Amino acid sequence: MTGTVRAAGIDCGTNSMRLLIADVDLASGRPTDVRRHMEIVRLGQGVDRTGWFAPEALERAAEVIRWYAELCREAGCEAVRVVATSAARDAANRNVFLDGVRTQLGVEAEVIDGLEEACLSFTGALASLRADLPGPYLCVDLGGGSTEFALGQAKPTAAYSMDVGCVRITERHLRSDPPTAGEIRAAERDIDHLLDLAAEHLPLGSARTVVGLAGSITSVTAHALGLADYSPEQIDGAELTVEQLLAACEELWTSSRAVRSRLAYMHPGRVDVIGAGALVWSRVLLRLRAEVEAAGGLLERVITSEHDILDGLAISAARAFRDGSGLRFDRCSEPPAGR
Repeated sequence: MTGTVRAAGIDCGTNSMRLLIADVDLASGRPTDVRRHMEIVRLGQGVDRTGWFAPEALERAAEVIRWYAELCREAGCEAVRVVATSAARDAANRNVFLDGVRTQLGVEAEVIDGLEEACLSFTGALASLRADLPGPYLCVDLGGGSTEFALGQAKPTAAYSMDVGCVRITERHLRSDPPTAGEIRAAERDIDHLLDLAAEHLPLGSARTVVGLAGSITSVTAHALGLADYSPEQIDGAELTVEQLLAACEELWTSSRAVRSRLAYMHPGRVDVIGAGALVWSRVLLRLRAEVEAAGGLLERVITSEHDILDGLAISAARAFRDGSGLRFDRCSEPPAGR
């Protein structure tokens, strides 16, 4: 089948809920953006501690899903795929959230495991990655509740998910503003322990191109670039040295929330968790550099991509539609008041 499919991907993460509506070329599998949107919902509020979605978090999520449903209907989406990730994997009352998605969108939301999350992110990132960059590629998707690694060439051959993310590390360790030296050390120990496990499952040192994905990493990149505001065009494909990124990370995790809130590129909903996100990214970068050097290589520069799991979701939804197994988007409710 040739032509395009207008497909939507919705990623219900621990910190944010994001939407991509794209026209996916069925021959190449490449998506062309129609609309991207992100709302900080903090669906995973308290889940690491309680194991349950908070009622207020479910209410925030329901409002955003209603709005996204209306956007998909207005755009004429032919296929839609909705996934929930780390927080939903951990929440005992996840069915309350999943039932709400089914009611608003008319499709089933999938609670995917970390490995599928990593593979979808890899697919989405590679669809828009520069062709001259050498593989193997290691895509690092740093989310609110977990961080995914996917390694491969045209497709991932190995993947790993670890329970480290900006919301989880903030709630576990970084309670002071700014964090104390003791809190930083405890967080680093936690992160490094899980990176040890990741290294047992993935040959991290074999990566020739490292690609960083998702909001914490794109925000660190915006800081390293010294942007006056958040510019996806400047962030996407940005190639920075490891040293530049490490310096930006340290500036963010050592600053107060008041200072972060004055950064024009910083989304207000990310102000309280970007310190943890920056700390995680710095520990990942240090570990990757050491692993690559131990394998006889050199990791000097890292790519940041605005393309991630959302692109992977849109591509997979379009392919399923082409094969006759996709879900048509044929029902949604009225958008919430004020949208």
